Amino acid sequence: MSRALNINSTEAEVTAACQAAGIPISTIERLVSGGTRVVLNNAVDAAQIAKTFKTKVMSGPVTRLQTRLNRGHRGASGG
Repeated sequence: MSRALNINSTEAEVTAACQAAGIPISTIERLVSGGTRVVLNNAVDAAQIAKTFKTKVMSGPVTRLQTRLNRGHRGASGG
């Protein structure tokens, strides 16, 4: 199992569930297509959160926010 999960729930709900279970979050982000993407530190933690959210775990494609600069970007100095 992957460490990343897409869950049809808010960031606050996912964060609260992880805190209640004592599971640290590596990264978390809101999905453009709705829901939350959470990356946990290991697959065991991911399996536990997947079990917690059961039917709210999303399968299939999702739309994520763009968080990185385009590779062609050279900055203000052009170099």
